[in-house]
Amino acid sequence: MPMEFDLSWVLLGLPLAFVLGWAASRFDFRQVRLDNRQAPKAYFKGLNYLLNEQQDQAIDAFIEAVQNDPDTSELHFALGNLFRRRGEYERAVRVHEHLLQRADLSQDDRHRAQHALALDFLKAGLLDRAEAALLKLAGTRFEVEAQLALLANYERSRDWALATDIATQLESASLGSFSHRLAHYLCEQAATQLAQGQQPEALKLLRAAVLQAPDAARPRIELAQLLAKTGDDTLACQTLIEALQAAPGASALMAAPLADSAIRSHQTTAALATLQAIYEASPSLDVLEAIVQLSAQDPACRCSARDWYARHLEQQPSLVVAARWIAGEKLEHEQFHPQVQRALDQATTPLLRYRCAACGFEARQHFWHCPGCQAWDSYPCQRIEEL
Repeated sequence: MPMEFDLSWVLLGLPLAFVLGWAASRFDFRQVRLDNRQAPKAYFKGLNYLLNEQQDQAIDAFIEAVQNDPDTSELHFALGNLFRRRGEYERAVRVHEHLLQRADLSQDDRHRAQHALALDFLKAGLLDRAEAALLKLAGTRFEVEAQLALLANYERSRDWALATDIATQLESASLGSFSHRLAHYLCEQAATQLAQGQQPEALKLLRAAVLQAPDAARPRIELAQLLAKTGDDTLACQTLIEALQAAPGASALMAAPLADSAIRSHQTTAALATLQAIYEASPSLDVLEAIVQLSAQDPACRCSARDWYARHLEQQPSLVVAARWIAGEKLEHEQFHPQVQRALDQATTPLLRYRCAACGFEARQHFWHCPGCQAWDSYPCQRIEEL
């Protein structure tokens, strides 16, 4: 006899199933809501620490946020950037490499992670790995930033040929004029050739640099120095006079070599007249010293070194010039003159240095490429006392 189906069990089971389903959904919803609350809370806590420059606490908070929500790429980017800022480059690399291994990452975020990874390698000084990472960004929205980083990378490794290629690409893309920087690269290559005893090759490179940037001071100055070294002081003197016309702002750097070449080529009168005109327009310590040097060689000049120094002091105060003037004076207590002069010379030594306008690095010689911050043309031609 077939068993009869008891409808009452169905009627009793439906409410029970509904209650169990509702309870399960509420539990899952509460768990999701709890997780979602924890992640933003940790994220905002990290952001607050970051704004207060508490990087250690910010990192801990972001790590907590990543653990609560491991699929959020923004948290990984924030954490990786924090590691890089703290100098923990290995941890930053791990974070960004983990992002690149994710299959669900969008194409734009993948490029972003690749760029961040390249910056990690650059900061860590791993130039080869940085170059490989940057080259992968060609054709992305980070291409220009990558090219600029590659340019800095090649300059740092002194690979002037590759740096020239990148600078030429950037200039072709209408991202500014790189003519002066390209001229610097030619000058750097010329210096390498000179160190190897290849004067003809260096001469070609310097002349190419002059054509590359006609208004730049360095190519003409170094070309004149090389011409003087080969014994052609007449052409060196002419080159420096052309340099003064092309880049008058760098006259302080040209004055001394012009005076030397003029004396050796017997052109003191013309050089003295040129430097006097420059000095009248813009007084300078180096131009003044060159004038003093030429005046001593020119019989027609009636001004002594003491007269030139006194004239300069009338126009503007200068401890360096005052020390030069006192050196040629006869003091009332002459027996103390050497001690006084030694003290003045020691006090004026720091004033004769050059200072980078970008990072403040000071040096006794003028640099075209700052050894501190790697900036080009950041050293004013004036000494510290004149700034």
